[in-house]
Amino acid sequence: MKLYQMVAKDVMRRKRRVAYAILGVVIGTMTVVAILTIAQAGQARIYGQLEKYGANLQVIPAIKSITMGLGDLSLGTVAVGENYIGQDKLPQIRQIADGEIKKALKIQTEGNIATIAPKLFISHEVKGTSVVFVGIEPEEEIKIKSWWQVKQGKYIENGKQALAGTMAAELLKLNIGDPVSLKGDEVTIAGILDETGSGDDYQIFVALSTLQKAFNKEGLITSIDIRALCNACPVEVIADAIHQNIAGVRAVAVKQVADTEMGMLEKINRFMLALAGVTLVVGGFGVANTLMTSIHERIKDIGIMRAVGASRNQIIKALIYEAIIIGVAGGILGYGVGTLLAYIIGPLIFEGTIATFVPQYFPVSLVLALFIATLATLYPAFRATQIRVADSFRSL
Repeated sequence: MKLYQMVAKDVMRRKRRVAYAILGVVIGTMTVVAILTIAQAGQARIYGQLEKYGANLQVIPAIKSITMGLGDLSLGTVAVGENYIGQDKLPQIRQIADGEIKKALKIQTEGNIATIAPKLFISHEVKGTSVVFVGIEPEEEIKIKSWWQVKQGKYIENGKQALAGTMAAELLKLNIGDPVSLKGDEVTIAGILDETGSGDDYQIFVALSTLQKAFNKEGLITSIDIRALCNACPVEVIADAIHQNIAGVRAVAVKQVADTEMGMLEKINRFMLALAGVTLVVGGFGVANTLMTSIHERIKDIGIMRAVGASRNQIIKALIYEAIIIGVAGGILGYGVGTLLAYIIGPLIFEGTIATFVPQYFPVSLVLALFIATLATLYPAFRATQIRVADSFRSL
């Protein structure tokens, strides 16, 4: 009879003891699989929530304040510099932002990554009341402000339409379809935003090109919002690169948003890894303890194997084969139970998160299970090689 056949029969004979060892492996692997699955689903959920913060980088004109005075007499301050940014600088800003992100994430593919939303602010009177008009690129702006909801009408679709903030529409008594004059040009209210609790509620948004043309500001913008959302986006590095390479602008990283994104994800990952490590150790000790108990129960069998000529290497191989069986069974069960556990616990950790099967974690589960089972077998296998034929007779 071949060695692996003998091991298979021995495993079938000691089903309960082997089941306990498999359970130890399952506990370790299912926890790791559950943690990885929840982390992946939670990360997507966190990204969706962090989108609500808006831009995490802002580019504004490089205006300096100079203190005016005569001797000890202070005459206040005066601002020096342009109040606008040339629109022709947008391609260079995008190149820097995308380049730094790709460098940080080691991305080789072409295409835009950062969302760049230029704005032009103009104060203008509507029905005798001064209101701020904001020129925007509609597609980019809605990516930056994903929390925007249009409660009436529809979002801006062309240069002849406008989107009114809820308070602006209420104070100016604007309704869907009402015309609004812009220095000889005219736009129509296409939609009214739901209340946001910010300055957007008091503004009217139109296409950037429309506002530039109406107020002779072609090629000029007031500020640029940049959204670089990823778990390693170097917003401060991007800000420094823009500031150093493009004259006349100042880039400011919104540190609170960046720190929140990076800190939250980093803490979650550390906690998950620590929990997984502890569980693996516990599972490994459980398997080792079960196998040690099994060795003590099998002193007679091992002694007989030695008596009929089995070498120490063959005994070690027999226990390793048994460990492989335990590892494979534990890995398969651990993956299934871990995914089910993630499906149950995931919504409790990240509200609204639904965990699903992640196929790439199946080989991870198998490798971890085999590692735990094999490592836990080393010491019991060593102890088994120390059993002598005389020991088996004393166990009778």
